[in-house]
Amino acid sequence: MLDRRSFLAGGLIALAGCMRQKARGFSGYAFIANQEGGAIAAVDLEVFAVARHIRLDGAPTAVAAHPDGTRVYALTPENGSVHEIQAGNLTLNRNLRVASGAVTMRLAPSGKTLYVLCSDPRRLVALALDPLRIDWSVALSADSGDMDVSGDGAWIAVSHTTARGVTLVDVARRQTFPPLSLSGDAGMVRFHSDHLIAANVTGQMLTFFDVATRKLIVNLPLAVRPEHLCFKADGGEMFVTGAGMDAVVVVEPYFTPQVAQTVLAGHNPGAMACTQRYSPGYLFVTNPESGDVTILDIVTKNVVAVTAVGTGPSYVAITPDDQYALVLNQTSGDMAVIRIPNVTRAVSQQGKWKKGPLFMLIPVGSKPVSAAIVAI
Repeated sequence: MLDRRSFLAGGLIALAGCMRQKARGFSGYAFIANQEGGAIAAVDLEVFAVARHIRLDGAPTAVAAHPDGTRVYALTPENGSVHEIQAGNLTLNRNLRVASGAVTMRLAPSGKTLYVLCSDPRRLVALALDPLRIDWSVALSADSGDMDVSGDGAWIAVSHTTARGVTLVDVARRQTFPPLSLSGDAGMVRFHSDHLIAANVTGQMLTFFDVATRKLIVNLPLAVRPEHLCFKADGGEMFVTGAGMDAVVVVEPYFTPQVAQTVLAGHNPGAMACTQRYSPGYLFVTNPESGDVTILDIVTKNVVAVTAVGTGPSYVAITPDDQYALVLNQTSGDMAVIRIPNVTRAVSQQGKWKKGPLFMLIPVGSKPVSAAIVAI
């Protein structure tokens, strides 16, 4: 007997040639971090096939594309190393060991600096990229879990997983300030306009700070633990998912932040991604336990589709042209491709799904956890 994944994969492979003729791919690559496979899979999005597996010394968990499209950076936390990949010829260019252990990384908006959050020793390290080298670093007072860089590149926020606080770093002065206190364990941190938003995971709330004054603005209670955060393209709304309720919480972050509504969306919803320019806009919400993705209309907040994608979907990215949603399935080791115009087509047929939004499944490696998309 065939399981669901085998059935889907078999049908999609049989129809692949026909479907490729009908759907034009994206001219570029998706670089996918395969944590257990110890490699970056470069998927050609024009022909929807893996072009190359780029082996790394370590288990990559994060990948970031340089704004100029020529380079991709991968992080292997257990050995604290950053790996530079040439996007043009899909080859490993250089490696740099930053620390004995690392947590995550972020590119500055300018593309000139890559910041690495390190666990051993506890430091924030700034890497210059031309050539790849350590530029400067600052010490941190506690173990860290997440970080973000402000839109103007002037500030970095670092959340502390056990110390219940968030450290702000002044980039120009290369200076840290005493941690901003939370009433519970800190999770994700995100900048929004002049605000810093910190996820108070155990307190089940979002905490808003004024960046310039580092003063508390408000604690916003939620119906879920704020484990995953996603902004609408224009920043006008934030979407929150996590344990506690099978729902997406919609937050309006401007002026006095408030919860706009809570929308039922799948089973234990997790990571999310929004279309940027597509109209109508869609929010794609992964449901790891049920192996599907819930698709919401951003304007109406109505669920317009639920699409089976594979086993353990845990990450989703949207191609820059808003034509495809790429869903990484950690357990089944593949990438589901959802063709976004097909979502609109299916909705317009009032539930008569003549052609579903799932385009195909592409095996990419063992435990894919993160992706970066480069246009060519």
